Amino acid sequence: MRQLTLAVAALALVFIVSPAVVAQKKVKKSTTTPAPISATGTPERMAGVQQRQRLADASLVKNIPFRSVGPTVMSGRVVDVDVNPDNPMQFYVAYASGGLWRTDNNGISFTPLFDNEAVMTIGAIAVDWKNNTIWVGTGESNASRSSYSGVGIYKSADGGKSWQHLGLADSHHIGRIVLHPSNANTAWVAAVGHLYTPNSERGIYKTTDGGKTWAKTLYIDDKTGAIDVDIDPVNPQVLYASLWHKERRAWNFVEGGKTSGIYKSTDGGTTWKLITGGSSGFPQDENSGRIGLSIFPKSPNTIYAILDNQTPRPKKEQKNDPRKLTKDQLRVMSKEDFLKAEDAVLTEYLDEQNFPEKYTAKSLKELVQVDKIKPVAVLEYTDDANSRIINTDVIGAEVYRSDDAGQSWRKVNADYLDGLYNTYGYYFGNVWIAPDNADKIVIAGVPVIRSEDGGKTYKGMDNGNVHADHHALWINPKNNNHMILGNDGGVNITYDNGKTWFKANTPAVAQYYAITVDMAKPYNVYGGLQDNGVWFGPSNYKATYDWFDGGQYPYKRLLGGDGMQVQVDWRDNNTVYTGFQFGNYFRINKQTGEMKRLTVPQEVGEAKLRWNWQAPILLSRHNQDVVYFGSNRFHRSMNRGDEFKTLSGDLTKGLKTGDVSFGTLTTIDESPLKFGLLYTGSDDGLVHVSKDGGYTWTRISDKLPQDLWVSRVTASAHDEGTVYVSLNGYRDDHFNAYVFRSTDYGQTWQPIGTDLPMEPVNVVKEDPKNANILYVGTDHGVYASLNKGQSFMHLASGMPAVAVHDLVVHPRDNDLIVGTHGRSLYIGSVEQLQQITDTLTNKPIHIFALKPATYSPNWGRMYNKYEEAPEYKFELPFYVKTAGKTTVRLTTDKGLTLKTLTDDSEAGLNYLTYDYSVDASAADAYQKYLNDTRKKDEKEVELKPADDKKVYLRPGKYKFVFETPSGTKAEKVWELKAPERRSRRAITSPNAYASPGEFEEWMEELGVEETK
Repeated sequence: MRQLTLAVAALALVFIVSPAVVAQKKVKKSTTTPAPISATGTPERMAGVQQRQRLADASLVKNIPFRSVGPTVMSGRVVDVDVNPDNPMQFYVAYASGGLWRTDNNGISFTPLFDNEAVMTIGAIAVDWKNNTIWVGTGESNASRSSYSGVGIYKSADGGKSWQHLGLADSHHIGRIVLHPSNANTAWVAAVGHLYTPNSERGIYKTTDGGKTWAKTLYIDDKTGAIDVDIDPVNPQVLYASLWHKERRAWNFVEGGKTSGIYKSTDGGTTWKLITGGSSGFPQDENSGRIGLSIFPKSPNTIYAILDNQTPRPKKEQKNDPRKLTKDQLRVMSKEDFLKAEDAVLTEYLDEQNFPEKYTAKSLKELVQVDKIKPVAVLEYTDDANSRIINTDVIGAEVYRSDDAGQSWRKVNADYLDGLYNTYGYYFGNVWIAPDNADKIVIAGVPVIRSEDGGKTYKGMDNGNVHADHHALWINPKNNNHMILGNDGGVNITYDNGKTWFKANTPAVAQYYAITVDMAKPYNVYGGLQDNGVWFGPSNYKATYDWFDGGQYPYKRLLGGDGMQVQVDWRDNNTVYTGFQFGNYFRINKQTGEMKRLTVPQEVGEAKLRWNWQAPILLSRHNQDVVYFGSNRFHRSMNRGDEFKTLSGDLTKGLKTGDVSFGTLTTIDESPLKFGLLYTGSDDGLVHVSKDGGYTWTRISDKLPQDLWVSRVTASAHDEGTVYVSLNGYRDDHFNAYVFRSTDYGQTWQPIGTDLPMEPVNVVKEDPKNANILYVGTDHGVYASLNKGQSFMHLASGMPAVAVHDLVVHPRDNDLIVGTHGRSLYIGSVEQLQQITDTLTNKPIHIFALKPATYSPNWGRMYNKYEEAPEYKFELPFYVKTAGKTTVRLTTDKGLTLKTLTDDSEAGLNYLTYDYSVDASAADAYQKYLNDTRKKDEKEVELKPADDKKVYLRPGKYKFVFETPSGTKAEKVWELKAPERRSRRAITSPNAYASPGEFEEWMEELGVEETK
């Protein structure tokens, strides 16, 4: 109770004006007319790729080592698989935003092959196994919130070692690639086109010269793209293609149209004829959505197609039950009918919809009676964006079959395919046929289901160990019970027709939306993942198979659904605030599993709160009982989320008509320097500031570029009036990089990062220890500035060109944690980066502080002769002004050189590793030195090579002497400490997660010999 009292007292000091008498401040609108947002052209995008490379080449910080810390077990979205028909142990997997990977051992391990190209988002792949050639269509074709746009077609003629860009860069998203069965230079591409804007580079393209040139052979209009294409394996002159009309905006999605349909070519894809609509048996109207195709290879006249039919389902005739109130009735109910309704009927409805107890049949009738609310307000009170997605009122998925090469079609599914697509068939759309059985097909959506009677009836296949939301499948032509399945949770493999599956999830390809950290030792990283819930795991995680022995994966899941933003109470590192889409958030106790839903009270009849897919939540670091939460309004709790109050009006431009939640807050931040100095940003481009804890708000975005998504607002930790904003045009296919700084609480803004490549910016963060350093995460990487944003350098060169959604600098451990949307988590130490100043960069060479290390008598020991020699790495961080070969000598205090290292240093930060060994040529002199300097009571030293044939350093004080090519020298003293001596009684048991080698060390310390 005392904590709450203190919090209220603190707020009283900050909030001078009573909320009861304060209205939201009106903001004078800008008189300037902003330029319209336009899609970025191909030349500008490709120039952005070149600028990215320039920033990498010239970077002073590109050598900072970043390590992947997983996780892997929950994986990320798979969009395509291609399997060697002669060796199914060998296959490629394409991830939506995680690149291309190859396995040669049935998924036990994978190798990435597409990490360094302009983009790494993929829509489709096709492999010519005979010629070791891979074709990659970039840009995911599933029209998701995070389906990143590609730059056309790539091809590798050497199994993925090198790549050649083949054009179609403005297609953005590729649905499928098919290869000619006998002519390696001929291929067809289904180009979907832009995700959010009209464009003409869409439709079916054909090449006959290996991709050097392309002919667009099928095109309807700038809103209709090709989503699928398949080829007759017997007669490659015959092809079928499906076109899809779609219009996506940030606030609305038109999932179908009259121009959606199936086309056939009989001249190798040169000309096409529409074969759906009319009397064909296959519907074609304004509700025709995405279509997937598959030809039966043994008899190519048989074709299956799966249609996302957005036609509303016919209303079932229902007898009105006077004792039951339905949502449909409430939707059209008059005031008079509502007042006549029996109280018992109303009460039953209120109970079913979990209305708060204060709302009763009597109280609601009183509100309707005086026209304070309309009956429909009772429906709207519990209607939310998530339920509108799930509650299907359209036909959804339908399967059609033709046995006469597309002349006629018949719908084969006997019943509605409930739950397969729901309302979001745009995310799925594939059908697969068993190569040896025309009646065995597999279709997929949220579940994956199988029919063995030609599509009439279906059985579920996604049994235990299989994730939901399926996008890719391969059926073994020699054994149709063997399948490889790709979904939002990675890769699954079955050998018994879907009865049992195993995961092949060793790549770290998780798709993070947001991350945070706690203050445990070692600290944990928390994050929400696309369709994979909320997880946390240790920052010192290393990917090994050891966890199978212990039965515990280091990362733990807190929540399901699409994982969203996370906050952790640092006072106990145990209380977590997080949730899933559209503001469904909870307070979770990690130890007990206890969950408390975070509920923002609303009155019946009030305008419905609008929640972003990724609703923002923030704990005040000034008092972690205080929780900030954002819908389209600002909400605050003073008691750890037990109760919330709404303090603002609408902080967006208002409701926009559509079927996607929009006009919502996307980001909240509080000044680390002042309690109650708050900022918000919205998806429609507004930024607001409050200086009194949220009671009054001032709009500060009128002088910023308009109508862009505010991806992040970050308050400075070094200057109270300084704030940073990043804006994102991804949802307009607009890829400029927008970052701004204000030093006067947002009254005026200065553009920064003007040298950033043309990549949408997702996050901007200020370093907590060095006010000059900024970090920016874009759709293709991480960048750092050493001069407050005047210029940027590419950071984390060891990372692929993956989308970075969030960045956190750990305030204690000086680590930069990178949350990627496609390659899980990376961590790199920025301890040396934080020390960079103008004075340091003007020195020819600077050696950073060297942390003491501890000697181990087991260095070089090999516990059996068949294992590989161990590796040890001690990091020597240093900065040189000019690139060149740096020589580093390890010496004793008497100047005896024990080890000589060389480094091809680049201008800027460098990290040389030392393995604690002594040069063989110095071993005798070093042994003499050790004996000459030993104490009287110490035994004489005899240096012997370890099992790995190396002689290792002994405890003592040493010097590292650095010398640049110009002869400039610098040195740093370093200590190798003796290990602490532990009593026998202290050695009770090994760590619970000890490796076999560590366990043997423990046994040796106990004096226990192995029994032979």
